[in-house]
Amino acid sequence: MSLVKVESSEGITTITMTRAEKRNALTQELCDGLYEAYRAFEAGQDKVAILQADGSSFCVGADLHNPPPAMWKAVPDVSHKLSKPVIAATQGWVIGGGICMVMTCDLMVSADTTKFMYPEAKVGVFGGLMPGIVSRMPHKVAMELLLLGEEIPAKRAYDVGFVNKIVPQGEERKEARRMASVIANSAPLVIRTLRDFANQTLPKGPAEIFVPERYKLEQIANSEDRKEGAAAFREKRPAQFKGR
Repeated sequence: MSLVKVESSEGITTITMTRAEKRNALTQELCDGLYEAYRAFEAGQDKVAILQADGSSFCVGADLHNPPPAMWKAVPDVSHKLSKPVIAATQGWVIGGGICMVMTCDLMVSADTTKFMYPEAKVGVFGGLMPGIVSRMPHKVAMELLLLGEEIPAKRAYDVGFVNKIVPQGEERKEARRMASVIANSAPLVIRTLRDFANQTLPKGPAEIFVPERYKLEQIANSEDRKEGAAAFREKRPAQFKGR
């Protein structure tokens, strides 16, 4: 059974993590499912996406029993470049890689049960993307999250501008849908250009820039064309490249 459910209606793509029994802890299978969902959203006709999760928690970060070697594939706009907005709808714990996922979303609605925490320094794990949080909330608060690994409740995240709106538990999806409907009924070219210009103004962490580019090189290294090129060279014949 897929760990990611994708639905489309009224110009809105809804991407739902369904690993509720594990509080949506990130395995490579889940990360890959999110990556494919982002690709389909970008290629499709929908104008905006909602990223949400089943269960009591949005995401508790990497599954430490089965950590994903490419967690970045779960992160919107890092795994696959997007030209359209994504709205996060959160509840319960948002930990580690879960914060990376929501920090690159364009808007966020949080249930009043939402709690953010980044404990990686305490467990000796670091994936590289999280320092980008410094451009999404005030520096000292970001460093508190990074260095101390202590809980930041939804109210404080809202007060420092990391969350757009706090709603009672159970209302976060409804409010995210309302926001998405406003965007879906707005002028697409204007929405895309506003988002593009805003993102060009937003500073990005080193890994946000490097990871997607490294992935392009990995795709080339593992491609059929690379194997065909090497074979053609050995066999002294013209290569038959297929672009994959």
